[in-house]
Amino acid sequence: MRLEKCWFCSSTIYPGHGIQFVRNDAKIFRFCRSKCHKNFKMKRNPRKVKWTKAYRLLHGKDMTKDSTFELERKRNRPERYDRNVTEKTLQAIKKIDKIRVAREARHHAMRFKGKKAVEQRAAITELEKSIDLVKAPASLLQAPQEDAAKIKVKVSQPEAELMEE
Repeated sequence: MRLEKCWFCSSTIYPGHGIQFVRNDAKIFRFCRSKCHKNFKMKRNPRKVKWTKAYRLLHGKDMTKDSTFELERKRNRPERYDRNVTEKTLQAIKKIDKIRVAREARHHAMRFKGKKAVEQRAAITELEKSIDLVKAPASLLQAPQEDAAKIKVKVSQPEAELMEE
């Protein structure tokens, strides 16, 4: 069973699926679905279309440089069967899978690390832009030197004070 790669989005094309386009210079383009074929006909660059594998690799969304990917490369040469080599290979595959999972988790952690700081900056700018919704306009006119960050509000009173009143 021969599995092909889509020229546009790099997904796997299984036998009996997809579209094949042969150009006048005999170059073959294989597409997994009509969406990829139409984007190719519109002369779109896969590196600029966000849902493609090329875009994700180019913009650091997926792992690109990982030595464990090289072990998956397709080898078309026949190998002699050796029981010891096969046993060691199967043990190595388990170890490689563990390494790959750990690296992938680290990659995701690195990607989401800066997200909290970005969200916090966005919240601060939103507060600065719409401070008039939080604070009354009359109080803003009376105390223009007061900064929104310096305002202190007492949220709750201790229970002992509430009991005495």
